[in-house]
Amino acid sequence: MEREHELDAADRTCPSCGGELQAWDGQSEDSEEVDVIERRVILVKHRRRKYRCKCGGCVETAPGAKKLVAGGRYSVGFAVHVGNAKYGDHLPLERQVRMFFRAGLQVTSQALWDQVHALSKVLQPAHERLLSHLRSKDVVGADETHWPVMGKGGKGKRWHVWALAAEDGVAYLLQDSRSTAAASALLEGFTGVAITDGYAAYKALRKQSSELRLAHCWAHVRRRFVEIEESYPDECGAVLDLIGELYDVEREARAGPDVIAARRTLRAERSGHIVSRIHQWALSVEALGESPLRKAVEYMGSLWDGLTLFLKEPEVDIDNNAVERALRGVVVGRKNHYGSKSERGTQAAAVLYSLIESAKLVGINPEHYLRRAAEAAIDGLEVPLPHELVAED
Repeated sequence: MEREHELDAADRTCPSCGGELQAWDGQSEDSEEVDVIERRVILVKHRRRKYRCKCGGCVETAPGAKKLVAGGRYSVGFAVHVGNAKYGDHLPLERQVRMFFRAGLQVTSQALWDQVHALSKVLQPAHERLLSHLRSKDVVGADETHWPVMGKGGKGKRWHVWALAAEDGVAYLLQDSRSTAAASALLEGFTGVAITDGYAAYKALRKQSSELRLAHCWAHVRRRFVEIEESYPDECGAVLDLIGELYDVEREARAGPDVIAARRTLRAERSGHIVSRIHQWALSVEALGESPLRKAVEYMGSLWDGLTLFLKEPEVDIDNNAVERALRGVVVGRKNHYGSKSERGTQAAAVLYSLIESAKLVGINPEHYLRRAAEAAIDGLEVPLPHELVAED
C-alpha cells in the first residue's frame, strides 16, 4: 500500500524568486511505517447452482463450502480463528464476543464455544496421532501442572495438564488427578527415556515398567540450592558454580553443527569429571539433619541415577526445561480464562493446545495449520501433524 503526500497550495512558492514550485517527476523522499487495518467480519452468501437434464430425470446441485457442522452459520475459518484466539493467544470467549461486537457482529459466547467444540471434535484423531508419534520417540520430556475445572456455583475441581514433549511436537492430556495412573496414561506404550522432575508418580511408574527409564533434571536440583543460597552462601555457591560448569559444557555442545556428537565427546571429556566433583561436594558438605541444606542435598542424592544418565546417553538433555517451556502457553491460558467449565472443555483444550503449541514449536502459523487440518478432516483424509507439513516443505 502506498500513500502520496503533497504540499499545500500555499506552500508551493519559491522563497528565493517567488515562482511557483512544480512537482519534480520521479523524485520523492520515501519511508515506511507499520499500521493496523481494523478487523472485518463479512457475510458471505453462497449460491449453489442447480443443473437439470432436459429429460427431467436428473437434477444436480453444486457442492457448497466445507462446514464443521452441517448447515452451520459459521465458516471453518471462523471456527479456526476463534479456537486459535482462545488457545493460542489466550483470549477468553467473552472477550472475543466484545471484540466481534466492535467489528459489527453480534454473537454469544455459547455460539463461539459451539464452534470451538466442533473444531476440536474433527481434530481429535490428530491429537491421538500426535500422542502416538511422541510415544514412539527414544527420549521425551514429561511434566504436569494444575488446571481448574469449574463446577456449579463457581466451585472448581483441581485437574492437571500432563505434557509430553519432544523436539518436533508436544501433546497434552487433561486428567482429574496427579496420580501414577495419570502418569501411566500419558506414557502409555512408551519404552524410552523420560526426562522428568522428582515427582513420585514417575518413580512409581518406573517400578511398574522395566522398559521405562528416567532421566532427572539438573535445573530442578539447581533451584533447590538457589532457594536457600542466602542462608548458605558458601555451600550453595560452591555447588551452583559446579552446576554452572555443566551448563557451560552443554552450551558449547549446542554451538556445533552435530549436537549429539559434540555432547558425546564433551560430556566424556569434561562433564563426567564435573559430576564427580559435585558428588564429592555432597559427601563432604556439613549440614544439620533437618536443615534446608541437608534436604536439598538429599533431594539431589535421591535422583542421582537419573541425574547422571545424560553422561551415558548423548540424546538426553541435561534438564527438562523444554517441556516446561511447552507448558507456558497452558499456564498463560489458565490465568486468562481460569481453566475449563466442564469435562468437554478439558477435551477441547487438550486437542487444540496440543496442535497449536506443536505448530508453534516447528515454526508454522497455528491458524494456517488448523485451517488445513480441519479441511483435511472434513474431507475424510488423515489430518497432517505440524511437523509433517514442515517435512513437506
